[in-house]
Amino acid sequence: MTPRFELYIATRYLLARRRQAFISLISVVSTAGVAVGVMALVIALALMTGMQQELRDRIIGASAHVYVWKLTGGGFDDYREEVRKLSVVPGVIAAAPSILGKAVATAGGGEAFISIKGIDPDLEEEVTEVARSVRHGSLKALYESQEVGLGGVVIGEELALQLGAFVGDVVTVLTPQSSTLSPMGMIPRPRQLTVVGIFSLGLYEYDNAYGFVTIDVAGRLFNKDRVDMMELRVADLDDAPVVARAVPETVGPGYLAEDWSQMNRALFSALRLEKMAISITIGLIMMVAALNIVASLILLVMEKSRDIAILKTMGATSRSIRGIFILQGGIIGLVGTAVGAVCGFAISHFADHYQLIQVPIDVYDIAWVPFTIEFAEFFLVIGAALLICLLATLYPSRQASRLDPAEALRYQ
Repeated sequence: MTPRFELYIATRYLLARRRQAFISLISVVSTAGVAVGVMALVIALALMTGMQQELRDRIIGASAHVYVWKLTGGGFDDYREEVRKLSVVPGVIAAAPSILGKAVATAGGGEAFISIKGIDPDLEEEVTEVARSVRHGSLKALYESQEVGLGGVVIGEELALQLGAFVGDVVTVLTPQSSTLSPMGMIPRPRQLTVVGIFSLGLYEYDNAYGFVTIDVAGRLFNKDRVDMMELRVADLDDAPVVARAVPETVGPGYLAEDWSQMNRALFSALRLEKMAISITIGLIMMVAALNIVASLILLVMEKSRDIAILKTMGATSRSIRGIFILQGGIIGLVGTAVGAVCGFAISHFADHYQLIQVPIDVYDIAWVPFTIEFAEFFLVIGAALLICLLATLYPSRQASRLDPAEALRYQ
């Protein structure tokens, strides 16, 4: 028997006939089940991948790829010399200093707890996306001397709304290190900063609670004469762990380095676990569809036992009979997988293009859920669906091939 014959018989069995309408309906339901399972899995993976990549890009845009601390001396004395030393580490393309501290800010009747980061604006521009995210004013304006206050500050967009401050307004900040001794004890000494810029990184954690000042201003606010840490930018983001391990080997054992993935390990581990759980859960839909394929083929074998017996008496081999039912299950799986993959791809593209799923930015750090299809995962889903459907045909096709013609025709 030729494959064309087997394919012809398989397609005829799939077409509805008055006597086998119920079996054909089960085949349609099986096809729809495969399509829904593939579509749901493609959409779920696109959603989780898009969220992971968007959060990663936002986090990396707001911060550095590698962070370096000095274990001795309480910080870095000459940060420009440290920039020169760290720049020779393989893979590093830029380095910048930073001083971090907490403060309470008040302006325009509003107040908020903020994180103040002291930076060198020229070097920071080479390491993070802060300079390119400034919507009003500029990061370079931090260099300009201010008529009022200690210096300039660039604050996040959400923080500016919370404080009611805009470019040119004065923000008063209180830090634990700025307290002065008086007969009444330690009294906080307020410092004034002039808003010279407002940025929007799209990451709620930064837009709602960060302010950038110069290294000198941060040193005076927090009573520090040394830089807390150095931030590095690497040529290839995936090489950040390798660069972090190379820092103490290249510069010296007194340095400690961590890459962005280590700093955000908990977040991305949770996202990967959630992605895996969703994939397994939705994958069960395809397993149910595969069981439907098994049921429809078993019913078809029972219904077509007389036809199978006649085909065998006419010379059809067990291999041909087995091939007929494998092809029938394969057609169901192929059609269902193709429809599901196309629909999943189209829905993901549409949802991403029109930003259909909006989420609270204060919870998820992003305003809408992006959908990103990785073609490796996309074709893996297609391959897995086809494999499951083919495996579902093995038992019914084997039973059909083992049918005894004499037994099948005895009572006909």
